[in-house]
Amino acid sequence: MSPGTPVTFRPATGSDVPGLLKLIEPDPACPLTAGDYRARLADGQYRPEWTWLAEHADDGAGKPPLAAGVWWGRPDGAAPETLDALFTGARVPREERAALGGRLLAAAHRAFNPVSRTVPGFHLFLPPDWRARRDVVTALRWRWEAALAAGLTDELERLRFEWTIASGVLAPSGRLRFRPEPDDEAFAGLFARTLAGTLDATSKKAADAVGALAQARADVAFYRDKMLGRREWWRVAETADGEPAGFTVPSRNSDRAVVGYIGVLPGHRGHGYIDDILAETTRILLTEAGADVIRADTDLANRPMAAAFERAGYREFARRVVLSAP
Repeated sequence: MSPGTPVTFRPATGSDVPGLLKLIEPDPACPLTAGDYRARLADGQYRPEWTWLAEHADDGAGKPPLAAGVWWGRPDGAAPETLDALFTGARVPREERAALGGRLLAAAHRAFNPVSRTVPGFHLFLPPDWRARRDVVTALRWRWEAALAAGLTDELERLRFEWTIASGVLAPSGRLRFRPEPDDEAFAGLFARTLAGTLDATSKKAADAVGALAQARADVAFYRDKMLGRREWWRVAETADGEPAGFTVPSRNSDRAVVGYIGVLPGHRGHGYIDDILAETTRILLTEAGADVIRADTDLANRPMAAAFERAGYREFARRVVLSAP
């Protein structure tokens, strides 16, 4: 960068997009492409005002910015929910990338906070073996340092799984029966019960902050109102004597079918019911949602869930590292 030239930070406008696209060069720690950006801009998942730029005060029109942060949100949302990408251009020396990126994120956070009252987390999509790959670690390091400098100090790593129709679906064992449950409050009760002893770090953190039932109701509202799956896909899993053993919330996001949320209730864990519930989830998404590809995430620490995915024919294809504010 030119020494002594002031750097300014601002949201993009529509006229900035051509110069911005020149900056978007995918690398091993940031797979976003210019085509992805254009597509999500067209459907409202990205917006110019949710893309922030760093530039020299005297940069001319059409010149690529020094750096850019790309935040994602729902097309009907009032504020962005996650940071998808952070780029710097060739004018930024390697040793200055983290500092500039941190300043850019901090400026955007100050602007987003009055609307969302939360700081969007940085979601980094990485290959499963990212720790062993020097190219990924190098591309990731400055971004991670930028996030830390901007206050995103909590770290969570999640395994990403994918099922394809070639994997087939496990046959029903007959141990559990699955029925619809139209009562949202009944589902909230099941959600709340599964939070006891959960290995899902995000759910545990939220429940510790607001209480299990409040978090359970928020989860029900999220999957009912924010995700794109159909409410009638939800099922309660019961034992032969009619006792609830768990539940499943098959769903969709803007790209494809997803497992959503599944849980086994305390007292029924350790019997392998997760396999039955996951198989039913897959079956619903195959037969009722018409999915031939299904995605799912689980925390790195949740080895029982990861093992269940593997037994059900899901393969790990990526990792998601989430850096968030405490």
